[in-house]
Amino acid sequence: MTRIMVFVLSFGLLAGGSAPAIAAESDHLKLYHKQGNYEDVKQDIEIAVTNRGLVIDHASHIGAMLERTGKDLGTTKPIYGNAGSMQFCSATVSRRTMEADPTNIVFCPYIIVYYTLHNDPKTVYVGYRRPVPAGSAASKKALEDVENLLDGIVKEALNIK
Repeated sequence: MTRIMVFVLSFGLLAGGSAPAIAAESDHLKLYHKQGNYEDVKQDIEIAVTNRGLVIDHASHIGAMLERTGKDLGTTKPIYGNAGSMQFCSATVSRRTMEADPTNIVFCPYIIVYYTLHNDPKTVYVGYRRPVPAGSAASKKALEDVENLLDGIVKEALNIK
């Protein structure tokens, strides 16, 4: 896969062209985007999570919340076409992570976000917060495993080899 760095605006919004499953990353964010249907990509993420025997604990409807509360706050500027997130955990990966360093609890649960921008409903962005490698060698390895899990789920959902 060809990786390109894309200028990332605040709050993780991407500016850039459309290409099949392109990744952008920084210290705190790994974000892919591809042309597609929001609901199909959302369902593909659900399938990729459950294919690993994981349970989605919560799904947030971030776009709907922002639209609803924006009216109450007197701002109606649209940000997203659709936006949501799924949170889940892996008992195996999380246990190793927290055994290595109890403060790694901050990285659990894992969250994958997915959204379209208001003016571009056919480009779906999918990403996650990158766990910052910290602490002992065992802690850094465990946090690398967290990122590998998240990246594997996203790549499966977006059909990236």
